[in-house]
Amino acid sequence: PPQGPRMPNMTEKGKAGKIQLPREMFQSLSSRTVRVVVTVLNIQQLHMFKEVNQTGRVLDNTVVGITVGETSISGLRDPVQLTFAHGQLPPGVTRQCVFWDLSKGTAGGWSISGCVTQPGDKGTVCSCNHLTFFTLLLNPVLDRSTAQALMAVATAGCGVAMAFSIFTIAFCILLRCRFRLEETLRINLGLHVNLGGSLLFLNLAFLLNSGLCNGTQPWTCKVLGGLTHYCLLCCFTWTALEGFHFYLLFVKVLGTYIHHYLAKLCLVGWGFPALIVVVAGAIGSYGEYRIQTVDHQVIARLCWITSKHLLVHYITNCGYFGLIFLFNMAVFGVVTQKSCCLQATGAVQGDRKAWKVALVAAGLFCLLGATWALMFLTYGTSSAPVLYIFTILNSLQGIFIFIWLVVLYYPKTKETTGSLSHIIRHDKTATVSQD
Repeated sequence: PPQGPRMPNMTEKGKAGKIQLPREMFQSLSSRTVRVVVTVLNIQQLHMFKEVNQTGRVLDNTVVGITVGETSISGLRDPVQLTFAHGQLPPGVTRQCVFWDLSKGTAGGWSISGCVTQPGDKGTVCSCNHLTFFTLLLNPVLDRSTAQALMAVATAGCGVAMAFSIFTIAFCILLRCRFRLEETLRINLGLHVNLGGSLLFLNLAFLLNSGLCNGTQPWTCKVLGGLTHYCLLCCFTWTALEGFHFYLLFVKVLGTYIHHYLAKLCLVGWGFPALIVVVAGAIGSYGEYRIQTVDHQVIARLCWITSKHLLVHYITNCGYFGLIFLFNMAVFGVVTQKSCCLQATGAVQGDRKAWKVALVAAGLFCLLGATWALMFLTYGTSSAPVLYIFTILNSLQGIFIFIWLVVLYYPKTKETTGSLSHIIRHDKTATVSQD
């Protein structure tokens, strides 16, 4: 830094740190005078030591560099000891002593080779057998047992979700055949069939991915990764189309009187994700993705977007779903508010118990893909409980949608051929009469 190095005896928060150099280092230098330089850098201000796709966080954004003379010192029998002082660390992280290894990647990266981590209540001691730039990395917790348990839960949940997705598709097809003259109901059920189909394909792709990725050829893994990505994007797109459809039904008075309406939705729901996957595949985004522990042990391998192209994941998955989530939650608020108003004014007749209303609202919440929003709380696998909740809820999304459809449509088929259709017809009639 322009002001020169500063001694690391005190951090900005008043917590003492310490560096202890071994006697062995100075015995070999007893015949000459050398300069010992200790440099403390704030990497946030200097924009240095940024590893590609780094998930861990540097403690206080502080990196400590140690040099003795102009020679490279390594292979010490007595290690250099650095004490990083800190208070109580946030939950869900593990400490790891690392150094900057210039041989990793194109610009370097953090490595643990030759360093031992000794955690303490008020500080962490890093013992390393060489001199370079060191820091304490706070990594999100993901041990082998947690990862294996999550994989087992996801696999079991996907199997159950596939079965209920088939039930959902069959239930909707039966209702469509029974009420052929109810155009609004047929469009509703057609949308649900496509959403159920996207969930079925997504769960099937995940099971194939987790079962076939080990030992596959590179081109096979690329195809499987692209297929999994396509199924995920289809699922997101159909939740957006469900929200768009509800917007037309409950907000737009004209409803869904559009020529070849369902066919156009299918073109978007299945065609737009294919376009994204083709573009991502053209730049080589798919391949083997490794799930690793904090000590870089490989837990599982998946055919997915590779670590070198995580920007594709952030844009096409996180960013794309973020926009869909905001729109669908706005639609959910409008639909819920209008339904409550119709209930309060007595527009909807019939036995509407409170638990049924709550269940319908919760099912609509899942139908619009709200359970996927937990992905924004699992960045870097920072919380094991959130990971479990995210895995369980999304693997069982097919069950929630099936229960929602049965509660919403079946009790009313004999009377009004679906409570949604009844509410929509009444709402349109009331609006036209007011006009």
